[in-house]
Amino acid sequence: MNGNNPYAGAPGVVDAGRPEESELSASEVRHLREAVAGIVSRTQTYLPEGYAVGSELSYGSNGPQATVAVHPPVGRPISAGFTPDEEDLESGLTDDDRDEVARGLAASAAFQVMSAVGDDLTPTAR
Repeated sequence: MNGNNPYAGAPGVVDAGRPEESELSASEVRHLREAVAGIVSRTQTYLPEGYAVGSELSYGSNGPQATVAVHPPVGRPISAGFTPDEEDLESGLTDDDRDEVARGLAASAAFQVMSAVGDDLTPTAR
Protein backbone atom coordinates (compact mmCIF):
# COMPACT_ATOMS: atom_id res chain seq x y z
CA MET A 1 0.00 0.00 0.00
CA ASN A 2 2.89 2.36 0.53
CA GLY A 3 3.59 2.49 -3.19
CA ASN A 4 0.21 4.10 -3.85
CA ASN A 5 0.73 6.80 -1.27
CA PRO A 6 2.32 10.07 -2.47
CA TYR A 7 3.86 10.40 1.01
CA ALA A 8 5.54 7.00 0.83
CA GLY A 9 8.89 6.61 2.47
CA ALA A 10 10.43 6.14 5.84
CA PRO A 11 8.98 8.37 8.53
CA GLY A 12 11.03 11.51 8.90
CA VAL A 13 12.90 10.98 5.62
CA VAL A 14 10.41 12.06 2.98
CA ASP A 15 8.20 15.07 3.62
CA ALA A 16 6.61 15.07 0.19
CA GLY A 17 3.59 17.27 -0.02
CA ARG A 18 3.77 18.63 3.49
CA PRO A 19 3.75 22.40 3.67
CA GLU A 20 6.20 24.23 5.82
CA GLU A 21 4.62 25.44 9.01
CA SER A 22 4.37 29.18 8.91
CA GLU A 23 3.08 30.96 11.93
CA LEU A 24 1.44 34.31 11.35
CA SER A 25 1.78 37.01 13.91
CA ALA A 26 -1.35 38.50 15.43
CA SER A 27 -0.83 41.73 13.48
CA GLU A 28 -0.44 39.84 10.17
CA VAL A 29 -3.69 37.95 10.79
CA ARG A 30 -5.41 41.24 11.71
CA HIS A 31 -4.11 42.94 8.54
CA LEU A 32 -5.30 40.03 6.40
CA ARG A 33 -8.75 40.02 8.01
CA GLU A 34 -9.06 43.78 7.57
CA ALA A 35 -8.05 43.52 3.92
CA VAL A 36 -10.58 40.79 3.22
CA ALA A 37 -13.31 42.62 5.14
CA GLY A 38 -12.52 45.73 3.08
CA ILE A 39 -12.90 43.78 -0.14
CA VAL A 40 -16.24 42.37 1.04
CA SER A 41 -17.62 45.78 2.02
CA ARG A 42 -16.44 47.43 -1.20
CA THR A 43 -17.93 44.64 -3.28
CA GLN A 44 -21.26 45.11 -1.50
CA THR A 45 -21.24 48.82 -2.32
CA TYR A 46 -20.98 48.04 -6.04
CA LEU A 47 -23.91 45.61 -6.02
CA PRO A 48 -27.64 46.07 -5.39
CA GLU A 49 -29.54 44.12 -2.74
CA GLY A 50 -29.98 40.43 -3.41
CA TYR A 51 -26.32 39.58 -3.84
CA ALA A 52 -24.72 37.66 -0.97
CA VAL A 53 -21.06 38.49 -0.38
CA GLY A 54 -18.84 36.54 2.01
CA SER A 55 -15.25 35.61 2.73
CA GLU A 56 -13.11 32.84 4.12
CA LEU A 57 -9.57 32.70 5.48
CA SER A 58 -7.73 29.41 5.42
CA TYR A 59 -4.23 28.02 5.50
CA GLY A 60 -3.25 25.94 2.50
CA SER A 61 -0.07 24.37 1.26
CA ASN A 62 1.21 27.77 0.10
CA GLY A 63 0.41 29.58 3.33
CA PRO A 64 -2.56 31.73 4.22
CA GLN A 65 -5.27 32.00 1.59
CA ALA A 66 -8.18 34.38 1.38
CA THR A 67 -11.32 33.91 -0.69
CA VAL A 68 -14.10 36.40 -1.32
CA ALA A 69 -17.25 35.07 -2.97
CA VAL A 70 -20.42 36.60 -4.40
CA HIS A 71 -23.62 34.64 -4.86
CA PRO A 72 -25.87 36.53 -7.28
CA PRO A 73 -29.67 36.18 -7.15
CA VAL A 74 -29.50 33.97 -10.26
CA GLY A 75 -26.53 32.35 -11.93
CA ARG A 76 -23.40 30.77 -10.56
CA PRO A 77 -21.41 32.08 -7.60
CA ILE A 78 -18.25 34.05 -8.31
CA SER A 79 -15.12 33.91 -6.17
CA ALA A 80 -11.67 35.43 -6.06
CA GLY A 81 -8.91 33.87 -4.05
CA PHE A 82 -5.42 35.05 -3.33
CA THR A 83 -2.39 34.03 -1.35
CA PRO A 84 -0.72 37.15 0.01
CA ASP A 85 3.04 37.52 0.03
CA GLU A 86 4.91 38.19 3.25
CA GLU A 87 5.20 41.84 2.20
CA ASP A 88 1.43 42.06 1.75
CA LEU A 89 0.90 40.58 5.20
CA GLU A 90 3.20 43.10 6.83
CA SER A 91 2.04 46.21 4.97
CA GLY A 92 -1.52 45.17 4.12
CA LEU A 93 -3.18 45.37 0.72
CA THR A 94 -3.37 48.76 -0.92
CA ASP A 95 -6.69 50.49 -1.52
CA ASP A 96 -6.15 50.11 -5.27
CA ASP A 97 -5.77 46.33 -4.91
CA ARG A 98 -8.92 46.09 -2.79
CA ASP A 99 -10.90 48.20 -5.26
CA GLU A 100 -9.66 46.18 -8.22
CA VAL A 101 -10.76 42.88 -6.66
CA ALA A 102 -14.10 44.33 -5.53
CA ARG A 103 -14.89 45.81 -8.95
CA GLY A 104 -13.91 42.57 -10.69
CA LEU A 105 -16.12 40.49 -8.41
CA ALA A 106 -19.07 42.86 -8.80
CA ALA A 107 -18.73 42.94 -12.59
CA SER A 108 -18.45 39.15 -12.79
CA ALA A 109 -21.50 38.69 -10.57
CA ALA A 110 -23.53 41.15 -12.65
CA PHE A 111 -22.46 39.33 -15.80
CA GLN A 112 -23.61 36.02 -14.30
CA VAL A 113 -27.06 37.49 -13.72
CA MET A 114 -27.19 38.88 -17.26
CA SER A 115 -26.10 35.52 -18.68
CA ALA A 116 -28.66 33.60 -16.64
CA VAL A 117 -31.54 35.94 -17.47
CA GLY A 118 -30.66 36.61 -21.09
CA ASP A 119 -32.60 38.97 -23.35
CA ASP A 120 -36.00 37.41 -22.63
CA LEU A 121 -37.08 39.99 -20.06
CA THR A 122 -40.29 41.85 -20.71
CA PRO A 123 -40.26 45.35 -19.23
CA THR A 124 -43.02 45.80 -16.65
CA ALA A 125 -43.23 49.57 -17.13
CA ARG A 126 -41.96 52.28 -19.38
